[in-house]
This record gives sequence, C-alpha cells and structure tokens, in this order.
Amino acid sequence: MRRNAKVAGLLVIAAGAIVAGAYVLDGKEDKRVGDVASTPKAAPVRQAAIPASHPALPPSHPPVAVAPPGADARAGRVQVDPARPYTHFRVGNNSVIAIYGDGNVMWLGTSAGIVRFDTVTREFRKYDAHDGPRANGILYLGKLQGKISVGTHGGGLSLFDQDAPKWEHYGIAEGLGDAFVYDVLEASSKDVWIATGSGVNRVRGGALDERANWDLYTVANTGGGLPNDRVYRLAEGKDGSIWLATRGGLANFQNGRWKNWIHAAGLGASYKERSRESTPMSDPSHSPSQHAGQAQGARGGDAKADSNPNHIAALEIGEDGKIWAGSRGGGLARFDGNTWKNYTVAEGLPSNQVSTLNFDRNGRLWVGTKNGLAVFKDEKFEVVTMAHGLLAENVLSVTTTEDGALWVGGFGGVAHIQRPPIN
Repeated sequence: MRRNAKVAGLLVIAAGAIVAGAYVLDGKEDKRVGDVASTPKAAPVRQAAIPASHPALPPSHPPVAVAPPGADARAGRVQVDPARPYTHFRVGNNSVIAIYGDGNVMWLGTSAGIVRFDTVTREFRKYDAHDGPRANGILYLGKLQGKISVGTHGGGLSLFDQDAPKWEHYGIAEGLGDAFVYDVLEASSKDVWIATGSGVNRVRGGALDERANWDLYTVANTGGGLPNDRVYRLAEGKDGSIWLATRGGLANFQNGRWKNWIHAAGLGASYKERSRESTPMSDPSHSPSQHAGQAQGARGGDAKADSNPNHIAALEIGEDGKIWAGSRGGGLARFDGNTWKNYTVAEGLPSNQVSTLNFDRNGRLWVGTKNGLAVFKDEKFEVVTMAHGLLAENVLSVTTTEDGALWVGGFGGVAHIQRPPIN
C-alpha cells in the first residue's frame, strides 16, 4: 500500500505557460490570488470562458476568471485560501496521469511535463524534456533510492536528485525493457522492479548502474507465467512476493516461480454485468496504439480495451494483505489468495472502467473511474463527482495526503479537495 462549495484558487498550466488566476465567488470578483514570478504586475483578472474541449462545469459552479500569462512560464507562486473546500489546478488541454506527494511537495505528472508544487510556500516549478525527463508524457511519479522517480511515455526512466540538483536517465541501452515506463517498485529485498510496455525489469539489489544486474521477464521467457508483456502496475505482498497488473491478467512472482489469474479464474465481472456499460475510458497512458508492433497473442490479451476484464489498470494491497485490482470494463476485484469478489455498478461503483486505486490513512480505498471517484469502506461505496469538487468526471489519478486531503487528476488538471464530502 502506498500513500504517500466555493473554490478559492486556480493555477493554469498550459503546454508552455504557467499562469495564476482566481475564481469569482458568489458573483463577486475575489482578490487576485497570485503573481507569476519575474513578471510585470498583472492586469486585473477578466472573465474567461472555459474552452470547448474542457469538461463542462456543473451549473452551480462559480464562474472562472483567468489572469494574463506572465513572461516566466516555468516558475512562480500562487496563493490559495486553505479555508476553502477545494482548489483546481488546470493544465490546459492535457491530462494529469500521475500524482505523488512527498511531504509538503506535490508532484503532478501531465502529458506535457511535470509540475512541482510546494503546498506551504505555494511555489511551483515545471520540468519537461528541455530540463528534466527525456519525454514530456509522464506515466508514473514516485521515489526511488531517495530520488524522485519518473516513468515516461517513450523516454524511459528518469531519477531526479533534488540536492544536486541532477537528472539521471535509464533507457533500453541501460537494460530497460521498453521506453514506456508505467510503474516502479523498490521491494523490501532492495530489488527494483520496473513495469514497461515490453515486460517487467528486475534490477537485483537496486544496482541501477550495473548492467549485469538487470533482468527482463516477458511472456516468452516465463513460459506464459507473465500473462502479457504490457505491465501497468506493481505491488509487494505481505509475504514479499511481487504482484503485477498486466493487460492480460494479474501475475505473482515469488522465489523464482510465476502464477497468474485471468477472467476465466474469477478476475473481473461477468459479461452480463459488464454489458451495462460500454463506453470506453479515454486514458492516453493505456492507449492500444502505444505499442502497435507488439504481438497481441499473449494470454488474456484481448485487443478490445473498452471492456476487457483482463486489462488490469490499477493495483493495490490492503493492510490485511488482500489484493485489489481495477480493470478496464470488469470493475473492481478483490482477491484473498483463494477466491475473487467483484464489484461493479450494481454494487454502487460509478463505472466498471477503473483507472486508479489508492488507500488513505484510515484504510479506505479510493477508486478512480471514468464516471467519478468512489470511496469503499465496510462494503459500501460513496461517490464524489464534479458537484463535490472534481475537475473532471474521468479520473485518471488519485492520491491522499496525511492531512486527509485528496488530489485527483484527470483531463484538464487536478482537484485538491481538502475536506472530502463523505460520511
């Protein structure tokens, strides 16, 4: 398990620009909440329409005002009223696919680079292929060996040493199975596991700079033990075994032996339950065309991503050791080591298309779907939608912080919900 009704602030982060702005509250213009660093004094905020490509806001949502862009588009400061229930951070026509909380600092992974945001000083800084990772599309954010770790869409794995400061990069030449990195796990054994689009790497002892320590497991060299080469998520079980979410089912690795489970073994809801919902979830990090040349003959490798219960997009392990897997069409599945229990819209899940999972400090499981965010506790779901503060219904990433707040990413940006509206 990894943790790491008025709106007060707005941060707009476009593909090459970061500007600060403010919401208009109760029909009256609020004070401007921030200036971009090293810019002339901004003009008064003006009423601005949401672009047509942006998800529609609910009718009850306050109107939005945006300050003019500043000259320094890569860093600045924004002031946000902590007394307000939620704040939106916009990233233009991009998606926020990864979020990582490191103390007071939030790292936001977008399809146009990374934004580092200090929740205390309110300072932000953008990193992209010009001065950071080797690709702008960010699929994963976390921490590895004391450094910020970044999995990218086509640029491999990057590590950022904030003290130096210095970036280190690992690609196919260093041993990486693929330039698409979806997840990274530092196991209790000190081995480092890296989920890629062409198998999973294990770096024995975490010796990233020792090429001989890099292993790559694929469908072919595991005899089908790894059910699909597209590996999306990783987690370590209570017994030290490694769990892997793939496009073709769930796998487990322990003491050199592989096991796997697919829909036929109970993973994911039945077709009848899945047929209630057929609209595919749009997630660029799981695009079928991403590895167009990759063979689709692997076990469980149904190419129809809109309703494939074998396509595991999210994975978490609870304090009780139970495995939770979210699939693209099969809903939410729980595995106790012997039997599966599946949850769908029939049980209150907002959608059978699950993209992300996260346990909070109270042991509640947050489930991001294409139709909103749900929290699961005591066999019940409560749903959070745009009416409660989400920026978009299609949730692509979620994390919870020690203060109990939610950070929820999707198309257009991130919602910081300081007081989640749940019982």
